Formats: sequence, structure tokens, C-alpha cells
Amino acid sequence: MYIYGSSQIHTAQPLSAPHRPLAAQAPQSRGVSGVDQLDISPEADLISQVHDLPDVRQDKVNSIRAQIASGTYDTDAKLDAALSRLLDEIG
Repeated sequence: MYIYGSSQIHTAQPLSAPHRPLAAQAPQSRGVSGVDQLDISPEADLISQVHDLPDVRQDKVNSIRAQIASGTYDTDAKLDAALSRLLDEIG
């Protein structure tokens, strides 16, 4: 089928000489052994290690919960550091 612009569409054309299928040729040996090889980049290896990590670091969660319960988590120094980081991001 030939398409000439958006207004002229012709019907399917007959198959002719240059489009005739060629005789199947036997694959040529290139001296390559039949061994496949896979090289994994360091980045892909790191990503696969990240997927193996647990979703929640329970020891960290338990530590912070204990600090909150005892009233020692929100110290003035931590609040000042958080405020400073926030102002750095805004400014």
C-alpha cells in the first residue's frame, strides 16, 4: 500500500522481483564458542543489593521510639540543626 499525503491512499500492490524471499542460507561459523556471557555493571550490582535490604530498620525505629518516650529525642541542638537545614534548602 502506498500513502501519499493524507488524502491519497492506494490499494495493496502486487509483490514483485525485489521483494521475493531469498533462499535460506546456512549460518556461517565465525569461530565463536557456544558460551554466553553476562557482564553486570557495578551500578546494577549495587541496585540488586539494595533490593535485598529490609524495608524497615527496626533497630533504628526502636531506638527513636525509646528516645521519644523518655523525652530525649527532641533536643534544642537537633531542632536547631533541622531548622538550619530547612533554611539552607529554602534559601
